[in-house]
Amino acid sequence: MLEHAFMQRALVAALGIGVVCGALGFFVVLRRLAFVGVGISHAAVGGVALGLLLGVPPLAAGGAFGVAVALGIATVGRSSRLGQDTVIGVFFSGAMALGLVLASAGRGGQQDLFAYLFGNVLAIGPSELLGLGALAALVAAGLATTFRAQLFIAFDEELARAYGHKVGALDALLLVLLALTVVIGVRLVGVLLVEALLVVPAATAALWATHYRARLALSIALGAGAGALGLAVAWQLDLAVGATVALVAVVGFFTSLGLRRA
Repeated sequence: MLEHAFMQRALVAALGIGVVCGALGFFVVLRRLAFVGVGISHAAVGGVALGLLLGVPPLAAGGAFGVAVALGIATVGRSSRLGQDTVIGVFFSGAMALGLVLASAGRGGQQDLFAYLFGNVLAIGPSELLGLGALAALVAAGLATTFRAQLFIAFDEELARAYGHKVGALDALLLVLLALTVVIGVRLVGVLLVEALLVVPAATAALWATHYRARLALSIALGAGAGALGLAVAWQLDLAVGATVALVAVVGFFTSLGLRRA
């Protein structure tokens, strides 16, 4: 498999994406933000479709759109009387509908959009790999810089506020990092399945580890493992890479669940 340069790039991308998704997934599971991740990932469809229509890099457009939606969810969710799940549902359905309308308006847009819905890691070129690496480093830096504060908020938001942490700003930052991570993961598993890498490895880690450090390390390892193993299985059996990666992660979760109950 690794005799081919495109597979070498795909493996590096799969490992990197798995690491970033596993790290951020730790907070997604800990703070019960799985539905937020679904909303942001599906909302990114609008940005990708807009990029395809305007002839700009789709992932850049999807990232900008995802960040805008994340900030919109954070702002409207806190300032309105509606619950956050309702606000997410509005943004999610509106952005997804916008993406499909834009895709139907452009010639061949639906076919191009399809690749971003389900991922195409085998098509990653050297320059795009560097771009994804830089974006992953940015997410990792943002997470590392605010890790203790984010952890404090996850366990006791009111106490964190009393200690002077800017909870609203940190919440918004976490959603922005989530949006950027969605953009990173789109290339491997696509918009529709990126949530699997954000939730499943961290959920599996939560079955085995109770201390936050062990859980974070295991989540990162499982994310990277799912990416690499899914890519290898897809290569051997000639399957869709994104769906195989997601399925490997899910199988790992249910296997762990069965072993923990045995």
